[in-house]
Amino acid sequence: MPAIVVSWLALVLLAPACSTPAGAAPRVPSGDSAVVETLPVLAAWPREERRLRRQLAQRPGDEASATAAAQAYLALAREQGDARFAGHAMGALQAWNARAAAETPVAVLLMRATVAQFLHDFDGAEADLEAALARQPGNAQAWLTLATILRVRGRYAESDAACRAVGRYGPAPYGVACQAENAGLRGEHGMAREALRGLLAEQALQGPQQAAPRQWILTSLAEVEELAGRPAAAEAAYRQALALAQAQAQAQAESSGYLLLAYGDFLLQQERPAEVPPLLDKAQRSDAVLLRLAIAERRTGAEPVGSALARELHSRLDAAALRPGTAALHAREAAVFALDVQGDARRAVELARTNVLLQREPFDLLLLSRAAFAARDAEALREARALALKIGLSDARIDAIPSL
Repeated sequence: MPAIVVSWLALVLLAPACSTPAGAAPRVPSGDSAVVETLPVLAAWPREERRLRRQLAQRPGDEASATAAAQAYLALAREQGDARFAGHAMGALQAWNARAAAETPVAVLLMRATVAQFLHDFDGAEADLEAALARQPGNAQAWLTLATILRVRGRYAESDAACRAVGRYGPAPYGVACQAENAGLRGEHGMAREALRGLLAEQALQGPQQAAPRQWILTSLAEVEELAGRPAAAEAAYRQALALAQAQAQAQAESSGYLLLAYGDFLLQQERPAEVPPLLDKAQRSDAVLLRLAIAERRTGAEPVGSALARELHSRLDAAALRPGTAALHAREAAVFALDVQGDARRAVELARTNVLLQREPFDLLLLSRAAFAARDAEALREARALALKIGLSDARIDAIPSL
């Protein structure tokens, strides 16, 4: 769904600047003219995006130029899994940082909220969205983004209300799908399944130009089936979504990237690690991709625990942890790395506990549950189940983990 922020784009794994494998000798430039790092993606930007950057430099306070440049940078951040580009996106909007929300254009508030969402600054994103909606209560984009953030934080009732507003002010399918996702999380799997399949059957979504929203709906359906404990049905939906993604080639790299990661997680959950490397072979080497590849590598025994891939990922996560105030932002990836690559379950429990303070998607509560079981930590497992009960999450994968 490229025109509107969708909920599964909230699964963002940030790639830090440093990618030198741990233990490798540092690279010292021979002089001021030495090239330390090449950014081919920036060099390959389309001419129009380069023009937007020039306009931003000339008119940093121009709303249209600033939001266009921020959108272009954010698209790169999502495609590359690199938070540096999101930082550039925020920089494009800095002319309004010192202004009150009432004096900031609504388009800037929405763009800033979207970038903040990417960076997991959910408080900041909510504040900007509420300010935007106070002035434009019929803004469907703002309502959908808010519904997504509330869902990620486990506030389903509030997300439902935002979804209903999406249905009132925006295209009906977005409102239906928004509420279907919440229904699936609460265990109303039949209702969610019926709503999503109904959208897939709509005539308006049958044309080739509708491949992206169909891919998103199929991915959402696959995740509902996982929550319901129906892996065969989940795989069928994932494969349909992948077929659409392959037909689209690079046209929807952003949405396909999430799909690949979601299906990769499914394969790992189903104990099919050998299928993960071929799936992610051509994907950008973001932290998220490297993490899945390192897990598959370890489970297949293709490489030792201290492989070059694991060292590179370890170095990236260490570099990310050095950024002030960002420990919680990277806790999810660090917890997965500790549990599934390093085999350090106790460390994984500590990190997973930190992570659920920030985000409470099924992945996060399942991660805490898996880490607790591996560490034989009965208290942490009870915490995960109590939190799922508190927010109203129903996940067959969590239920399948034995009590300690």
